[in-house]
Amino acid sequence: MSTIVHATFDGAVFRPTEPVDLKPNTSVRLTVETQTAKPIASASFLQTARSLNLEGPADWSENLDKYLYDEADRAS
Repeated sequence: MSTIVHATFDGAVFRPTEPVDLKPNTSVRLTVETQTAKPIASASFLQTARSLNLEGPADWSENLDKYLYDEADRAS
């Protein structure tokens, strides 16, 4: 039987990245083929901001200082 198992080597043992259908202590032969790490696609600030689905007042950008520093809103 031949199965491809993706794993990560932690310096001592190979750790499969998904479940493996083998009984404990089963003898296997490993052929190691290193893979290059896939680059992580970074999102732009705008993509990140949009994905947060934040809600706020419609005039937030026009009155940012009022919402951040207005003492009347913080009196409690």
